Amino acid sequence: MTVLCRAAALAAFALAPLSAHADAVSDALAAAQSAYEAGDLNGTSAQLITATKALAEMQGGLLLSHFPAAPDGWTRTDNTDMAANLGMIGGGSGGEARYDAPDGSGVTLTAFADNMMVSSMAGMLGNPAMMAMMGKTEVIGGVTFLNQEGSFSALLNNRVLVQAQGGSEEQNRTILGLIDFAAMAAFDKK
Repeated sequence: MTVLCRAAALAAFALAPLSAHADAVSDALAAAQSAYEAGDLNGTSAQLITATKALAEMQGGLLLSHFPAAPDGWTRTDNTDMAANLGMIGGGSGGEARYDAPDGSGVTLTAFADNMMVSSMAGMLGNPAMMAMMGKTEVIGGVTFLNQEGSFSALLNNRVLVQAQGGSEEQNRTILGLIDFAAMAAFDKK
């Protein structure tokens, strides 16, 4: 290969979109493809698991990006370990943040997507009659929530479970009222 061809190939690689060669998902998928082509099925499987975990972490970050900022005077603390722990409950993605009020009380906001827990709750939270039998329902931001003794749960787009708990009913409503639920439901779509 001539020096000019090498330089052109290097320039093309450098100018390619970063997503094509600079993230953990792409890297693991490329490694899985190489392992598969080499006949290493164990290595292929390991790299596919790595890609799946990295993708879940990316989705968890996207989901968390749709959580609201803390209200004035409150603080927000994100649980950055949540995505890693979802493997124990069937995978998927999720986000969790704690909102602390000035008086020391607080709300924990969680959202889970595409995992077994969401699937198991879908039959209840996706059916208004079932929700009414389980407790009172309230509409917040255009979304119907199940209110069970001040803990709120709703299902967005049949795949994202949103829950607020720990604070007073009014505090939970306040945090939930700050969410753009349409954007959260489509958190991993461009």
